[in-house]
Amino acid sequence: MTDYISEYKKKTKGSVKLFDKSLKFHVNGVSHNIRFFEPYPFVVKSSSGKNLVDVDNNKYTDYWMGHWSLILGHGPKPVKDAVKKQIEKSWMYGTVNEQTIKLSELISKAVPVAEKIRYVTSGTEATMYAVRLARSVTGKNIIAKIDGGWHGYTSDLLKSVNWPFTESESTGVVNEEKIVSIPFNDFEKSLEILKKVSNDLAGIIIEPVLGGGGCIPANADYLKGIQEFCKKNNSLFILDEIVTGFRFRFGCLYPTMNLDPDIVTLGKIVGGGMPIGVMCGKKEIMEYSNTKGKKKTERSYIGGGTFSANPMSMTSGFATLTELKSGKTIYSKINSLGDFVRKEITKVFDGKVIVTGKGSLFMTHFVKDGVTEVINSSQAAKCDTSLLNKYHFKMIAHDGIFFLPGKLGAISNAHTKEDIKKMINATENFQE
Repeated sequence: MTDYISEYKKKTKGSVKLFDKSLKFHVNGVSHNIRFFEPYPFVVKSSSGKNLVDVDNNKYTDYWMGHWSLILGHGPKPVKDAVKKQIEKSWMYGTVNEQTIKLSELISKAVPVAEKIRYVTSGTEATMYAVRLARSVTGKNIIAKIDGGWHGYTSDLLKSVNWPFTESESTGVVNEEKIVSIPFNDFEKSLEILKKVSNDLAGIIIEPVLGGGGCIPANADYLKGIQEFCKKNNSLFILDEIVTGFRFRFGCLYPTMNLDPDIVTLGKIVGGGMPIGVMCGKKEIMEYSNTKGKKKTERSYIGGGTFSANPMSMTSGFATLTELKSGKTIYSKINSLGDFVRKEITKVFDGKVIVTGKGSLFMTHFVKDGVTEVINSSQAAKCDTSLLNKYHFKMIAHDGIFFLPGKLGAISNAHTKEDIKKMINATENFQE
């Protein structure tokens, strides 16, 4: 690792100067905790297609892709052109705009449950409002989530995110007893926990593929079992598809698993790289947020914010979804590249890793302590995360390939099979 650090420092002299300046103004030099990595993150000056370019003019093939939001790559022309046209008209109205209606029409046709939609500016807000709405609709208080499930920084869901899941994630978080955590892909144990709180269970929120928890797909029968419990218990079934929505197909993942959620949250891809969060659901549930003619005791107060449904995000999102809908081969291309990279990385490491993921998302887990499968975040946490960080950092320092160290990779339409082969070659040269 020391050699890679020296190599990295030699080629990022401009970044270290700027990052030292950033440390003067920002906590740990960043505005999102995970964006920091040792010895310091490089500072980006531009991006295009599959590449990031730092202030020292180093070019990196990017697999972080804007927190996995840039499915078309950085600055795709159709989106850039649409945003340019909109910015000439202005970028903030603070009122109802036609761009919102156009984006909602696209989403509602692709996402069956999106009978009514509310926009916010982040995934955190979307999940925050989703659980508030569940409590309003049911009159109950407890929300269940997954061990290792990440739904943003809202206090309502900031529990059991990182191993060990029994420890509180933060000071300043109150009412943690109103959140219970269940093990992913283990229905019997989940059911045992849920039955204990069933009388006051407002809803269960789950990602169909754990993102931050290890890029682990849910077993369809597990999700069906959880959904059935919710229906029988008069609790809401909430699917967080902020990562998975429009990632594998044009629409959400849940219809491919024959699921019928009450609320779905979206983000990332549907904003086309602009700030967005979306909460959508069945009409009778979403109408609880309608304040017209209702007393305070009859409504669920879930607004947006100053920048909710702003015309820039709506325009960028509409252009992105339009391109995804018209580009018939995009999903087959990137999903097949994902299959290829999972197969090839597994082959290179020859039993030392388990590569999880689905479609164009993938993550490498260096197995240890007898781990033989990774189907939940507990198993992912027991893998050698320090070795994964070393592997990713080696590619940053030596190969011009960027993964946010320790995180999953996302393939975009800007990537090619040659890019994947370059990554495989870099993997073959990795020395533990």
